Amino acid sequence: MIKKFFERTLSGVVVLCAATTFAAAAEPQSCTQVNMAGPGWTDIDATNAMAGVLLKALGYKQSVANLSVPITYQGLKKGQVDVFLGNWMPAQAPVVKPFEEEKSIEVVHPNLTNAKFTLAVPDYVAAAGIHSFADLAKNADRFDSKIYGIEPGAPANQNIKKMVDDKAFGLGNWTLVESSETGMLTQVDRAVREKKWIVFLAWEPHLMNTKFKLTYLNGGDKYFGPNYGGATVNTVVRSGYEAQCPNIGRLFRQLTFNVDLENGVITEVLEKKAGIDVAATDALKRHPELLKSWLDGVNTTNGSNGLQAVQTALGMK
Repeated sequence: MIKKFFERTLSGVVVLCAATTFAAAAEPQSCTQVNMAGPGWTDIDATNAMAGVLLKALGYKQSVANLSVPITYQGLKKGQVDVFLGNWMPAQAPVVKPFEEEKSIEVVHPNLTNAKFTLAVPDYVAAAGIHSFADLAKNADRFDSKIYGIEPGAPANQNIKKMVDDKAFGLGNWTLVESSETGMLTQVDRAVREKKWIVFLAWEPHLMNTKFKLTYLNGGDKYFGPNYGGATVNTVVRSGYEAQCPNIGRLFRQLTFNVDLENGVITEVLEKKAGIDVAATDALKRHPELLKSWLDGVNTTNGSNGLQAVQTALGMK
């Protein structure tokens, strides 16, 4: 009787150990390193940081490379980048299409909806009668025939260049000023303080929507899409990533943000001067309901419950 008891107990231990080992070995060791990319945009910095808080709690190591959008897709193709949370569509459609067609990347799912991405002007410029793309050319002198964009190579900049090349809206002799998100917004800030006219790339979520009183221009559907550049932001991974790394792939397939959540992180960083990791952690603590859907069925690297691990790391249990 005692012998059978120990045999059953030992058998149970073996099964438990085997199950634990299987859970831990469900992904290759290489999956514990998650290589991501950020183009230097505040909204993607926010989402990368929130993902980073989760990854650390689950036992993964996150690395974020500061890369332009075209270089990011090349990195995904070459296997140097695993995950990109910043596939803004339709703005990036021309850039991403060849990679999708050759199946070197996989578009996982939308991680943000109800975003905006098009040209905008300060409210005092709108009050003077500038409401659409068609209103710009007849006021070229006031704008110094310039449109302010973000970093060179950005798909949104390419859309503006195409618009100028097409001589659309009478903008054939206008100039695109490329710099960076920070550089562009510095120009906007200076113009607003001096009440000068300026037209620039604007998007939501972003602090610019509360820092500046701005008006999105209509009529740019051909170049930015309808509904004032109404955008969806997708999660993109390198080809085969979800099959190779199913546990972390499940997390990224379930990771879905919203405008208010991202704006909260951005505001804490830019206005309250909080560190990005601190702001991301605070945002997750304020929205515990999101963790349940994000971490459903997701484990730590050693096979334990992912939700419980994250809640413990955040001091929520």
